[in-house]
Amino acid sequence: MRRLVLLLILVGCKQSAQAPKEPPPRQAPVVVAADAAITVDAGPPPPKFRTEASTFNAVPERAGTGKTFMVASEDELATKVGKDVLAAGGNAVDAAVATAFALAVTRPTAGNVGGGGFAVVRTAKGKVSAVDFRETAPAAATSTMYDTAADKASLVGMKAAGVPGSVAGLWELHKKFGTKKWAELIAPAIAFAKDGYKVNSYLARAIGSRLKGLGMTGAFADRFAPGGKPLAEGDVVTNPELAAVLERIAAKGPDGFYKGETAAAIAAAMKQDGGLITAKDLEGYKAIWRQPIKFAYRGKHLYTMPPPSSGGVVLAMTANMLRKQDLGKLGWHSAAHVHWVVEVWRRAFAARNEVLGDPKFVKDMPIARLLSEKEADRLVATIAADRATPSSEVPALLEGTHTTNFCVVDAKGMAVALTTTLNTSFGSGAMVEGILLNNEMDDFATKPGQPNVYGLVQGKANQIEPGKRMLSSMSPTIVEDEQGNVQLVVGGQGGPRIITEVWQAISNVVDFEMAPDAAVGASRFHHQHLPDDITLEDEAITKQVDEQLRAMGYTLVWNKPERIFGATNIIVHTKDGWAGSSDPRGGGAAMGD
Repeated sequence: MRRLVLLLILVGCKQSAQAPKEPPPRQAPVVVAADAAITVDAGPPPPKFRTEASTFNAVPERAGTGKTFMVASEDELATKVGKDVLAAGGNAVDAAVATAFALAVTRPTAGNVGGGGFAVVRTAKGKVSAVDFRETAPAAATSTMYDTAADKASLVGMKAAGVPGSVAGLWELHKKFGTKKWAELIAPAIAFAKDGYKVNSYLARAIGSRLKGLGMTGAFADRFAPGGKPLAEGDVVTNPELAAVLERIAAKGPDGFYKGETAAAIAAAMKQDGGLITAKDLEGYKAIWRQPIKFAYRGKHLYTMPPPSSGGVVLAMTANMLRKQDLGKLGWHSAAHVHWVVEVWRRAFAARNEVLGDPKFVKDMPIARLLSEKEADRLVATIAADRATPSSEVPALLEGTHTTNFCVVDAKGMAVALTTTLNTSFGSGAMVEGILLNNEMDDFATKPGQPNVYGLVQGKANQIEPGKRMLSSMSPTIVEDEQGNVQLVVGGQGGPRIITEVWQAISNVVDFEMAPDAAVGASRFHHQHLPDDITLEDEAITKQVDEQLRAMGYTLVWNKPERIFGATNIIVHTKDGWAGSSDPRGGGAAMGD
């Protein structure tokens, strides 16, 4: 049997290796909010295999080029804000700050002032920095706070929210690298909130999904589903309360959010509705500058986030374990390609889930060991060439979804990859002063050993503690070429799928020489250690590869078409300047000049 499976793999690889560099095209999937993943499951859909006749809608309006600069985000209005800042002489950080605040209005599923995130910045001179503005657990939080709470207490309502970090993080970016006036960069967001913007197809679907899933109440429902009727594509939505908050932030910087009228309103709402965040929690929040994780792959230099983001560790472990495998010769999405990548992810995610957390609280994280080639070789030696390794058999690592990303490059070579999140779509649904608050408390191991909303099973390193930053999968990444020039800027949204989709986008460019729109639009697969299955998008693999993988012992689950499979934005350096693309799964646009 083992010889038969090996023969099937070799045949599949030979056929796939003769395929063109880019995958056969396919139709862009239907896009809905991340929280659709927690609605009632009616069972897996039938497979939709890739064939030679498969089509791919490149969605040209999602792609763009520019000779000198480029912005790619999940919202066209926000992308244009960033482009206009660059055109007016601002640098990449100026554009990033303006884009982020615009997304806080026009992308309410994930853009925010009530959540948090991470950013990686490369200066024009090549110095790379990382800023952590992840949310923190309130001082009153405990490791057992959800044991007797309602089923959705870590997802819905005031008690689900961590202390927001977005405003502090954007302020730190601007203070260190910005050149334009702070208030000038927030002005477009204020205008969107006051004057309104049209609901696009993505937002309309996200609103409908939220109503069917976690639901809407109070000010949140009044804003996006007045009278119980969800806003439809083309409707105009305003948010005057958020405009007032943004005006305070524009005038007073972070003090306009973490102190004064806004902070008092958040603290009062928390006290009234069972939340834990206090005025002292808000006033005490600080963004943190961290040393980015640096690793090599195929001669490139990659920079990404360290803990409390797990993205950088998993990406680096993936690169190290695959460094001796020539993926390009295996054939795109051949059985051998999927097998090796999945087995590597299985081991990297096992490490993520077992030992990673906030470095302030988890002092013994073996980061150096996990990122070493010696550890990579030890783990690779446990991978069988012809069969799946059940996750229960992954060797011991120690002795004894809703997010938005954007990318910016400017004319001088400064680059920013920034990812910000509310966790699930629209966060906790708790709205104060027009601010949608996150539900990031569910990213902790609220009950160690039990899966969270994304199915991740995590350990005590990520248990709830006061002031602690919850583990994240956000993976904003900057890639330099062999000469040290920016080659690629990438990031994504989608819970733990962020890590695997960012890897696939990078590998599609580096290993398979795909253009940016194909690199982020191509069908994807995902594995995260537990649950022990491979999730596949429509047309990710052929029927033959499906049969080969099942014969090797894999469980394959085909993603429901209505569930978003993450969304990635990318900018790639070309001989003519820059080429970028916003993922067709998430809408948006890439623009340059």
